[in-house]
Amino acid sequence: MAMARRLAIFDTKARRLARATRLLEEGKTPQAFSLFAKLANAGVPEAAYRVGQCYLSGQGTPSSLEEGARWTFVAAEAGLGEASFTLATLFAMGVPDGFDPARTVPAGSGLYERFDTDAMDAHKPDFARARIWAEKSAAAGHVEAQALLGHIFNHGPDDLQDRQAARHWYGEAVRGGSLQGALGLGLILLDEAEDDSQRAQAVELLQRAAEGGIGLANAAMGWIYEHGASGQARDAGKSASHYLKAAEQNIPSAQARYGLMLLKGVGVEVNVIQGESWLRRAAYGGDAEAAALLGDLYIRGEELLRRPMEAARWYQLAAEQHHTPAARVLAVLYLTGTGVPRDERKAAQWFNHAAMLGDHMADADLGNLVLAGVTRPEDEQRSLQQRLRQQAEGGNLLGAFNLGVCLAQGVGGTADETEAFYWLGLAREGVVNAQYWYGRMLFEGRGVAQNREDGFLWMDKAARQGMPEACVSVAQLLVTGQVGGSRDHARALELYQKAAEAGLPEAYFSLGAMHGGGHDVPVDLERARECFEEAAQRGHGLAQMMLGRYLLRGLGGPENGEQARYWLGQAARQGIEQAQTLLDSLADPSAEASQDPALMDMAAVETGISR
Repeated sequence: MAMARRLAIFDTKARRLARATRLLEEGKTPQAFSLFAKLANAGVPEAAYRVGQCYLSGQGTPSSLEEGARWTFVAAEAGLGEASFTLATLFAMGVPDGFDPARTVPAGSGLYERFDTDAMDAHKPDFARARIWAEKSAAAGHVEAQALLGHIFNHGPDDLQDRQAARHWYGEAVRGGSLQGALGLGLILLDEAEDDSQRAQAVELLQRAAEGGIGLANAAMGWIYEHGASGQARDAGKSASHYLKAAEQNIPSAQARYGLMLLKGVGVEVNVIQGESWLRRAAYGGDAEAAALLGDLYIRGEELLRRPMEAARWYQLAAEQHHTPAARVLAVLYLTGTGVPRDERKAAQWFNHAAMLGDHMADADLGNLVLAGVTRPEDEQRSLQQRLRQQAEGGNLLGAFNLGVCLAQGVGGTADETEAFYWLGLAREGVVNAQYWYGRMLFEGRGVAQNREDGFLWMDKAARQGMPEACVSVAQLLVTGQVGGSRDHARALELYQKAAEAGLPEAYFSLGAMHGGGHDVPVDLERARECFEEAAQRGHGLAQMMLGRYLLRGLGGPENGEQARYWLGQAARQGIEQAQTLLDSLADPSAEASQDPALMDMAAVETGISR
């Protein structure tokens, strides 16, 4: 017994701490944690810190941020500088909202009891408490704590930001050899540099941090060499090399830039597959620009990668992260049914999203959809009109045009054609579409005294600049001779052709009608049939009926009864009564066809300005 007591004297806390540390180094983590825990409960600060580290890394015990922070706090309170730095880092990175590491453990609770986080919010940075603990450690000379304190003063919330204090603490860290300090101070000096000497100092610090393997420093050097900034010559090879080093350290922005360089062969050999892979990693890492680039790659890339469905997925990921161009492209995909089911409401939703992010063109696109009958909430329509009014009052001619159209159609409020005419008048000299709408309102006498001659001139001005809707409207007037009593079917044909080339179904239909006969242009039934088919494929009901008639009678091409019935059926489903009558007559051979299919009643075309 005496011998055992004498041996126990040597089994001090220091020796047990050393033994626990050795066990940890040997990979015997459960045994090490158990020994650290006993020492921590006995009041040994170093052991408390080790227990916190075990919880944070999950060594010898299930990982727990809360328990790790609590035991680190115990060590920090005892004056352990490394513990203060670790605690500051935890607060800067984020702890559960409402978490207090100083919370007293209830009586009877053991070391292994977990902190109850069920009622707490997601982890959030607490820079105020991070600053407190970073200052304790930094004042004691802890170099990385000094760098962290510089970061807090530079990037913390507004009430903590202090550029002078940030520069001071980054400088202290640099003098102590901190690479993170070199990164932080280098970025500040780069931002503030006013001459070549200051820029050179900033680059030297960033280069030092980059050579030390700091990912963000390599990303910064990649940007400097890519753009030839801060007195450095452009060097795509060096830029790619730095971006690669940063990319390998999971810096999403660098992964995106390196991936793009691989796609374009800038600074490296072209490698589309590797480029796509780096962009994908960046996108999954939260880089919205990389997600948008992937969308571009899959919508416009090489045949191997051209997959519209995949493109839509990446555009949506970017749009959800408030990438404005991606939101607008996604809206267009929904509008055209490219890679996604055609859905005008979803198109409107994403146009609105892009507009709220500041895309004025998306405002115009959204307005067009609303005018076309796509239902949107009243508050969204009011918001649209308010944004357009701000643009218009700020001198934006496109905004003035779109505001005029909304006021004319009552989008976002009560229709006011007089005010609409005013804004369209302001926009008419700079916006082709405004010329058309201005002329149309003059022609119809909406919001202003009717003046058909001047209205026609403004619409014609828009038509001569290629606006498809203006081409169709002017062509209709030239066919019917409603202005001045003169007709010009040859020019009308040219205008319909121009609008058809822009994809307007009604233009193709009107071309078919004119080529079908009864106008001052040569009859061409083959061309008429082609035009009716183009319009029919685009969903034009009257064109579907006419194509059915041509197929039924073999006009402009061979007969095809099966196809004729199909197109007549499509037209009937759109409410074209003549198509249904003809279908009924085919089902009942005793019935008489209602009219000669070789001729087309131009009343469908000669209705003046389409609304």
